[in-house]
Amino acid sequence: MGGAGLQSCGPSCRKAHVGLSGSWGTRSDQEVCPTNPCGILATRTRHNEEMEQVTGIGGLFFRARDPQALAQWYRDRMGVTLVPSSYEELPWQQEAGPTAFAPFPETTDYFGPDAAKAWMVNFRVRSLDAMVAQLRAAGVSVEIDPQPYPNGRFARLYDPEGNPIELWEAGGPARES
Repeated sequence: MGGAGLQSCGPSCRKAHVGLSGSWGTRSDQEVCPTNPCGILATRTRHNEEMEQVTGIGGLFFRARDPQALAQWYRDRMGVTLVPSSYEELPWQQEAGPTAFAPFPETTDYFGPDAAKAWMVNFRVRSLDAMVAQLRAAGVSVEIDPQPYPNGRFARLYDPEGNPIELWEAGGPARES
């Protein structure tokens, strides 16, 4: 099943899909979600072996009311270093691992109550408990999702400008990627 792309059944069950491509039941060109909470089929597409493909996300760019203060908040609370001031300096390096790329309906409330927030970033963490403790010690409100998922654990917080952030400690097949 390697090299296959996946469209999520929908926001209600998307967490069960991340990293579980090998456990889907095949039905022609469609596959059934193993937990099937939404009762729909998801369509799998095969990557064209001859097509050039992106290798990952090279940056996340977004508007902010106070870009410098927000960049420092991400540096101080999440360990994301600031964009270098010269080409001789190295940018933030992230660890290799799975990345979910999932457009959501514009009416979703998954990103939080503010419908004007059009994006959410999900950061992989080694230890959700340690990261949550660190953030809470710095006065940041963090909500841990009590629901266990086959691909790990999640928590939600918002940066100082109200942008939603999801923390993800991979588990199961996603951890083995």
